[in-house]
Amino acid sequence: MIRHFTSFIKTNSLFLKTDRILLAVSGGIDSVVMSRLFYRAGYTFGIAHCNFGLRGKESDSEEKFTRDLASGYKVPFFTKRFKTAEYAVLNGISVQMAARELRYLWFEEIRSSEKFDCIATAHHLDDQAETFLINMIRGTGIPGLHGILPKQSVIVRPMLFAFRKDIAAYAEAHGISYREDSSNLEDKYIRNKIRLKVIPLIETLNPDFRRTLTSEINILRGWEEIGKKEIERKISGLVKKQKGKTIIDIDALENSSPIELYAWEILSEYGFNSSVVAGILANLKGGSGRKFLSPTHRAITGRNSLIIQPLPGRDDEPVKMISEKTKSISHPLKLKVSVKDYHKDDTIPAGKEYASLDFDKLDFPLEIRKWKAGDSFHPFGMKGKKKVSDLLINEKVAVPDKEQTYVLCSSGKIVWVVGRRIDQRFRITSKTTKILCLKII
Repeated sequence: MIRHFTSFIKTNSLFLKTDRILLAVSGGIDSVVMSRLFYRAGYTFGIAHCNFGLRGKESDSEEKFTRDLASGYKVPFFTKRFKTAEYAVLNGISVQMAARELRYLWFEEIRSSEKFDCIATAHHLDDQAETFLINMIRGTGIPGLHGILPKQSVIVRPMLFAFRKDIAAYAEAHGISYREDSSNLEDKYIRNKIRLKVIPLIETLNPDFRRTLTSEINILRGWEEIGKKEIERKISGLVKKQKGKTIIDIDALENSSPIELYAWEILSEYGFNSSVVAGILANLKGGSGRKFLSPTHRAITGRNSLIIQPLPGRDDEPVKMISEKTKSISHPLKLKVSVKDYHKDDTIPAGKEYASLDFDKLDFPLEIRKWKAGDSFHPFGMKGKKKVSDLLINEKVAVPDKEQTYVLCSSGKIVWVVGRRIDQRFRITSKTTKILCLKII
């Protein structure tokens, strides 16, 4: 397994032999085996463990186990206890989502302050299959079906070459002890239901389903890349921007096949949902003047074109400027603002109501405004650009909340989708000396 492990890291360019890697270790079999492979391969690493306080003595036992594991390897150890249930209630999210947000925010704090190059998680090929099925059930489209990527920004997943049975066999062969998470046996969570019930049922039809699905996911990734380029090329010939309007050539759109795909790619950016898009397509040649609404825009059919405009008043939304000396703002939303010197041992506040940014990467004055169709940024913890509209859709933000979503900008670049996520380019790093701190009041 060690040979496959190191080969996978090199093939996918996850990190260099000289890099320092922070391992996310829960105490379960997957992350413990990952730590053993890092140790045997001679990589430089530290271990981070989250105690979410959700399983009482079992959580405390896992914390002690991982502490002893790090001690045996003689590597740095970091642990933190979270008030996960309280955080979930305060933010109106599930306990699972709360745990995910808390751990990744904390991992990044450690990575930045302790000068680690990457954060490694122990996702494997069974997780890949489960994630694919979850996304298919939820309806995420092709972007959700490409599965878990081996590398996204500073997050690496060096175990994506192995199935759970391979990891279990390695642990048994080498006498590796680990801790069982009792919650993995509960079927109240969708992932556990898929793992314990759905996949075993599918395997009665195809015993090699996991391996088959892994191969299909790799093919999907390739098609997704090809499709993105083709769609962008095609759309550039369908759409024109003119004095605040977006004009779509109806004849050109109708000659684009599949028309539903191209229409969705264009119109979803302006907040139109699938049922409204279907209505627009059914009425492209139904006469001029038909109107269709999204939370932010209206589409009006013309004789030869579909015209998209911001709803009246959207362009008149207040814009607030934030200078280096601003302490707070009360309109269009309430924010507390401060500038602080940053040292590697400093604690960075966690939670969606906070944004901590590298001061020296910002160009003042900053601008705060409502988001607009076409806005895009580089979400923290993700690879590449993403539309703000897609972020809001993926997070299942209700229409009224979408309408009240603001962005903080520096020289036209989005720094923070307020209350949602900061931009990767403005995050705190090991080179940061001063930070801009913002908190929603």
